[in-house]
Amino acid sequence: MAKKKKGNRVLIRLKSTESGHFYLTEKNRKNDPARLELRKYDPFVRRHVLYREEK
Repeated sequence: MAKKKKGNRVLIRLKSTESGHFYLTEKNRKNDPARLELRKYDPFVRRHVLYREEK
């Protein structure tokens, strides 16, 4: 079964700045055209670190 088209929503990958861990999430390109930077929990280093959106 095919997925529905979601308009401006795109799947992005947030990669940790301190390890190889990453999260997958969606964002709305129209509301947030810049790259995301979020502090999230990294299970490899067991603390909160900066995650950056990668292409």
